[in-house]
Amino acid sequence: MAGFPLTGALRLLAMSIFGRPHYTSDTTQFIDQLKSSRPEIEQGQLEGRSLLWDKQVDRDLLAQAQAARVPQQPYVYQTQPDPH
Repeated sequence: MAGFPLTGALRLLAMSIFGRPHYTSDTTQFIDQLKSSRPEIEQGQLEGRSLLWDKQVDRDLLAQAQAARVPQQPYVYQTQPDPH
């Protein structure tokens, strides 16, 4: 067996059961086609991300907000603990 190329059923046994070497989904094909027809789309995505997600954090203000938090009661609808 050594030195001979695998053929037929032996080749199928040697392949991974999860491998799909030539498969691309319809969604992947659509996105690839969209990016090739409109190359500026990636720059717009980066600008949108920086607008919505990449924020500067004021650590002093964050520390003040965390220090000012009031701990929540175990049962939020009970305003005063029962003295009995």
